[in-house]
Amino acid sequence: MTEDSEKLKTLVSFKKKIEKRIEDLSAEIEDLAATLDVVNSILLEKGFKRGDIKEVKAPKVEEQTMVHVTVTDEESAESHVVEPESVISLKTMNDEPLAIIYVKTDALHILPDESKKFTVSTPPFQPFLVERVLMKMQDKDNELVRTGQLTTDKKFVYEIITEGALIREIVLKNVDEDRLKELKSSIRWTLEKMYEKTGKN
Repeated sequence: MTEDSEKLKTLVSFKKKIEKRIEDLSAEIEDLAATLDVVNSILLEKGFKRGDIKEVKAPKVEEQTMVHVTVTDEESAESHVVEPESVISLKTMNDEPLAIIYVKTDALHILPDESKKFTVSTPPFQPFLVERVLMKMQDKDNELVRTGQLTTDKKFVYEIITEGALIREIVLKNVDEDRLKELKSSIRWTLEKMYEKTGKN
């Protein structure tokens, strides 16, 4: 293999690392922005003025710095297919595990960390996650079904599986990409607040 070929392979590898890093940072920024929206809405309900709350939006893809490398090697030039995300780990800012989300083609399965003993009665699970997030998504889709804009088998549905008061699993069906981002942030924020309220035991 020639020296130029070796350099080309190194550049291709470096390019992929940069693209992966940009993708990771973009996803993190979107999650933080969505979480901030949730916090802002709660502050507004508590009497804060909108002018006192700074709006932060995730940067658009066009605004991000992109690195382009032209590849002529036939094998390296093949399009890279990104495998769909199948497992998402939700953690606190201190890297404490909260839950695992299994992403399947037909549903999301959220399994809370068993050591945390999350219950349905611990706020803000019921007043925020269930009533303000899950129920609103379901109500919106029910209205779309009623007006003929969505079929029944495509509407958002949620199920909370419990053992006594303990939350064992949350099943969410018919979740698109936009809702997945919102749900990840809302579920993480909810579980972290529940973890704080239970004394972090």
